[in-house]
Amino acid sequence: MSSNYINAESVMETYEGKDLGLTYSTEYSMFKVWAPTAFAVSLVLYATGGNGISAGHTGDYKDSGRIINMQRSDGGIWEVRVSGDLKGRYYMYRAVFADGSINEAADPYATAVSANGVRTAVIDLQDTNPAGWDQDTSPALPHPADAVIYELHVRDFSAHESSGLTHKGKFKAFTEIGLRDAAGHALGIDHLAELGITHVHLLPVFDFQTVDELKVPGEAPRSPLFTDYNWGYDPQHYNVPEGSYSTDPASPPTRIHEFKEMVQALHSRGISVIMDVVYNHTYSIEKGPFQPLVPDYYYRHDYSGRLSNGSGVGNELATEQPMVRKYIKDSLSYWASEYHIDGFRFDLMGLMDSVTMREITEELRLEINPNLLLYGEPWTGGDSPLATKTLKGVQRGKGYAVFNDNFRSAIKGDSDGWGKGFATGEYGKEGAVASGIKGAIHEFTDSPVETVNYVTAHDNLNLWDKILATQGLRQEARLLELENGRLRSGGDLETAVEQADPYFAIDTLDVLENETVRRSLLANGIILTSQGIPFLHAGDELLRSKYGDHNSYRSPDCINAIRWENKKKFIPVFQYYKGLIELRRGHPAFRLHGRQEIERSLEFLRCDSGVIAYVLKNHAGGDGWNNIVVIYNANMGPVTQCLPESSGCWNIVVDHTHAGAEAFRQTENGSIEVAGLSMMVLYDKYGEPEPRSKVVEVHYERPDGDYRGWNLWVWGTGIQDGQRDFQHMEDGHAVARIEVLPGTASIGYILRLNDWEEKDGTGDRFINCSGSEEQVLKVTIRERKLEHDGEAADPLQRTS
Repeated sequence: MSSNYINAESVMETYEGKDLGLTYSTEYSMFKVWAPTAFAVSLVLYATGGNGISAGHTGDYKDSGRIINMQRSDGGIWEVRVSGDLKGRYYMYRAVFADGSINEAADPYATAVSANGVRTAVIDLQDTNPAGWDQDTSPALPHPADAVIYELHVRDFSAHESSGLTHKGKFKAFTEIGLRDAAGHALGIDHLAELGITHVHLLPVFDFQTVDELKVPGEAPRSPLFTDYNWGYDPQHYNVPEGSYSTDPASPPTRIHEFKEMVQALHSRGISVIMDVVYNHTYSIEKGPFQPLVPDYYYRHDYSGRLSNGSGVGNELATEQPMVRKYIKDSLSYWASEYHIDGFRFDLMGLMDSVTMREITEELRLEINPNLLLYGEPWTGGDSPLATKTLKGVQRGKGYAVFNDNFRSAIKGDSDGWGKGFATGEYGKEGAVASGIKGAIHEFTDSPVETVNYVTAHDNLNLWDKILATQGLRQEARLLELENGRLRSGGDLETAVEQADPYFAIDTLDVLENETVRRSLLANGIILTSQGIPFLHAGDELLRSKYGDHNSYRSPDCINAIRWENKKKFIPVFQYYKGLIELRRGHPAFRLHGRQEIERSLEFLRCDSGVIAYVLKNHAGGDGWNNIVVIYNANMGPVTQCLPESSGCWNIVVDHTHAGAEAFRQTENGSIEVAGLSMMVLYDKYGEPEPRSKVVEVHYERPDGDYRGWNLWVWGTGIQDGQRDFQHMEDGHAVARIEVLPGTASIGYILRLNDWEEKDGTGDRFINCSGSEEQVLKVTIRERKLEHDGEAADPLQRTS
């Protein structure tokens, strides 16, 4: 190991400024890079992107590079100001270390790059804004429980011929509207809007490494490192959109402009955009932007000094290091502000330390967008020396959510094998499913919006193929055995896909009678009627198959592309999903906000022998329906379920034939028969919706203006007690909104720093909520040290 390689913990210099990377203007460009252990650093300006494509420049800017020395400043920063308009040029940093070694790397804070990320590009970001970008706004998200997430890969969305889309595999495909199939069914972005989802979760769309952005269709990859397709969990440049999704990867501004067009188009249809982010590892170490400039700092090491491998791909980013933590927060802030991104999903979040996750949540919401949706995978891909992993339970009260794999496994069984769950034919899973229905509030959450509920995602067998496996129908369906995108037995993959028949047993004249269809609707029906945040894998509503590929991360389009022709074939399935989403979004009883609200409103009627039944009672969540009964029957045959006493009839809105928010039949009996492998939703009476809560809006004033880490600990709300973060700034002070049950006389609170590191005041304090009919009660609290317990804060202003 050369002498410039250092123990990361010995690096003491850090930098807090928000101006790392390139600051461009037509008069000059300022370059700043953090490289505290370098002996010298230079800026190298180039005329081309380094991949054989000329930028058409001449003069001093030869492709061999013009070297400009940078000056060292405080905090380990090297900087230089270069006069003139550099737009259209490219640059790299060249670092020299004390042992004489020289490394050249792209800017870690690059916001634009040449094709395949070879060099950093100088652009004017203002040039990349589509018309009306300044007026683009995120769709409203009153509460995280209101979200319905749809996980989607950019290329999968449009690659298949049946999509009808012109810009196949590109960001611009999301801007194409008005497309219909031969039967008149909406395709593309219109399909997403019709389905009713609130958020599209895009698999990685930052610049990743293994897809050749310059590949000519029909030609072989130019390097063994390249593939034609990848999910994108191989990060290269974290702050740049992926070039293979652009119509012109060789033009650095084009990919940015087209990405913004995609976001704008989705926003215009009322759909928010979530980015899948991968801050736990990089694809390459030596050729990435971190290791060449600050060797060994950005990567986590085990106790013997070797690179740790909790990601399973050879490295982990050391998120606990101050400048790595800063980099992640700066990166997320950039995407949320520059690209109007509405949320983030964190890959292998278990490898990110809990302090980083807490600070991300608090600071992004306080400084950028109070309604950002944040969630991630609370596990690792292997052993890691990180002591403060973000695992299930760590998120309690912290404002972000985790995937509920307990619920997933209870519903469907294992991920890739024959193992069964509740919806796939296994008794004994009812209790685990019931726990998920309640938002895991008696497992690992403090609130239902800390759990993301799902049965399948991009990883592992998708839902249709998994159910076929549990039925022992893989061979009959002629599903394939693949590895790394190729047939294990050899042969032509496209031919094998054409010969497969995953829908062999479906009668297209009676789609909803098929057993596999019914099990799939039951599985996601549970997800869409449970407390928490529901998450669907793209294409489930079209009975999407990946032909048995359980790890399609580098498989071609014939495996991964969504086949839009299925919408016409299986339109009753699409309509069923649409109806369930409409039901959920139209009725707050399915979107309860807190533990106390769930415990008061949700009661199980039965939970055994393949049947789960529960009631949401007494206008739960302010719902207009008085009592709502939900029944899941995982048995092959019908079951009879007793209904709670009611003075009138029960109205059925969901059964094995139909799902929606309007009653289509009724029963006056005290019991109901539920068909095999199906669900049912009924309500007894309709009345005017009741106020679900009052809001106490707490305005906190600190003379020092430093609100980092401060939060409220509240009790007596009747909806959700525990930690409440300040979510936005107003007139220089921090604001938090607390829901309280109507009629609540007072709530208690403590102002604290992080997890009880410090308190503002010495005892319990209370807010008087009585005596007002106003819907929003404003309370101003100023920093002070109390000398006795029980002092109350009086409202200073009330508004309705």
